[in-house]
Amino acid sequence: DSLGTDIINSSLGYTVFYDPTQDYTYADMNGNTTRVTRGANMAVSKGILVVNSAGNYGNGFWNYIIAPADGFNVLTVGAVDFEGNIASFSSLGPTSDGRIKPDVVAQGSGTAVINWNNNVTPGSGTSFSGPIIAGAVACLWQALPNKTNLEIIDYVKKSSHLYPNPNNIFGNGIPNFAA
Repeated sequence: DSLGTDIINSSLGYTVFYDPTQDYTYADMNGNTTRVTRGANMAVSKGILVVNSAGNYGNGFWNYIIAPADGFNVLTVGAVDFEGNIASFSSLGPTSDGRIKPDVVAQGSGTAVINWNNNVTPGSGTSFSGPIIAGAVACLWQALPNKTNLEIIDYVKKSSHLYPNPNNIFGNGIPNFAA
């Protein structure tokens, strides 16, 4: 923050560690417990807009969002395909304290990426949907420079296709940044 960072985009997420005594439980996904979530919350309190991928556990034994996507004012992004259907791998909410997550979704299944060979290829994961939202958020904030990080997040949520009726699969849905 001292260098002027405005937006952090992260695909990091934590639940299981090499030392099982350090593993997180679903109860830890409450927006306050994990170290990484507390760090993300601190960044938000300093005016940084934090965008975090929801995680790729939607069809696994742990199907919930991961830390720090559980952060109170972290903009958590799930994944959809090009038709707007939820990607089966996209992690779900709610947080353990009952908050709706993810906040929004973007294309994360069959997303066009450039591979190590400089070829355009499809890729899948919330690690692709998060940066799409982060880039669009950067453009929006540039257009509205007098708004705070939390005001920008509010605009993104309110522009989404399911607002004001979010759910724990899509969150508020797909944002319309033109709106």
